[in-house]
Amino acid sequence: MGRRIEELWPLSGLRVRTGPLELRPPSDDDVAELAELTREPIHDPATMPFFRSWTDEPEERRVRSVLQWNWRARAEWSQEEWHLVLAVAHEGTLVGCQGIQSKQFAATKEVETGSWLGRRHQGQGIGTAMRRAVLHLAFAGLGAETARSGAFFDNPASQKVSERLGYERDGTEILPRRGEGAALVRYLMTRSTWEQRSQDWPAVTVEGLDGCRAEFGG
Repeated sequence: MGRRIEELWPLSGLRVRTGPLELRPPSDDDVAELAELTREPIHDPATMPFFRSWTDEPEERRVRSVLQWNWRARAEWSQEEWHLVLAVAHEGTLVGCQGIQSKQFAATKEVETGSWLGRRHQGQGIGTAMRRAVLHLAFAGLGAETARSGAFFDNPASQKVSERLGYERDGTEILPRRGEGAALVRYLMTRSTWEQRSQDWPAVTVEGLDGCRAEFGG
């Protein structure tokens, strides 16, 4: 009998839980369900909250791009450069993705986060809760010293999540978006800020990290 997937790919056993949320590396079935979720628009088509305008693609291409993006994150994983994609389940229903990534984490101790949430699940505090959960993974679990995020000037919802959690503004930059330059606000969370803020946050538990800790290169 062959070995279980958790033995061959230890990251698959990682779980982060807080309240009704569970964040986990998606199985192929999860990836398919997340891809189907994007058949519905996940933001006002007049805006573009993402660095890459993948939600502008036709429906079938958009669905396939979600599949390929998740598979690529697994295939290109290394200790030197990794992108952990976590499927987010709310009361058992998949509602979106929370990502956390780093380059040379052993040296920098810095991560960057990004996420998307199905439109029908927005406005319920889920986005804030899943960011709190992944920050716990970063700081308490992996020993990060800093966490970064970013939001375009015309994406106030994402800005509010960062500011509500205690991130500080860390400058701006111009990035290409839909063929034009768009201003992005950079945000920074330090370990000291996280330690202070998280004392009042709901509890977060992490399971399976010891089995895959080496994969993060820290």
